[in-house]
Amino acid sequence: MTMASSDNSINLRSFTDRIPFARHLGFEITKFEGGESEIRFTAKPEHLNTFDVTHGGVCMTLLDVAQAAAARSETPEIGVVTIEMKTSFMAPAVGPLVVRGKLLHRTATMAFTEAKIYDAKDRVCSHATGTFKYVKHRLPTGPASANEMRPPSTD
Repeated sequence: MTMASSDNSINLRSFTDRIPFARHLGFEITKFEGGESEIRFTAKPEHLNTFDVTHGGVCMTLLDVAQAAAARSETPEIGVVTIEMKTSFMAPAVGPLVVRGKLLHRTATMAFTEAKIYDAKDRVCSHATGTFKYVKHRLPTGPASANEMRPPSTD
């Protein structure tokens, strides 16, 4: 789904393009609408642990990004920051993976979400729940800006 065109528009491709770490890992977002998200990922050798399965840190990043995408999918012009996340690892994450995120509840400032990673046989490998805070995008920064680098506040 492509969102309406504007300076703040977000679509399937630009969502992960705006997250350098997700882009670096090779995440492909395939759903971003109606409080739901879906990301596809195939681990490369550098994404594996010593047991030759997808590293837990990669899995946690997948779960985090999927939950954030689900939280933002209804109002993509507003950013989110992770407040907390609980993750359970249930089975090795091997092969092509799909993670599905869902917005469970939203208030004016907070989102409560969950996400699950599925393997190629559609088995759940891991599950996470998270709390995210809605934030406005930070001001422009850099040498040409009068604004100092200020990450979004969780206050």
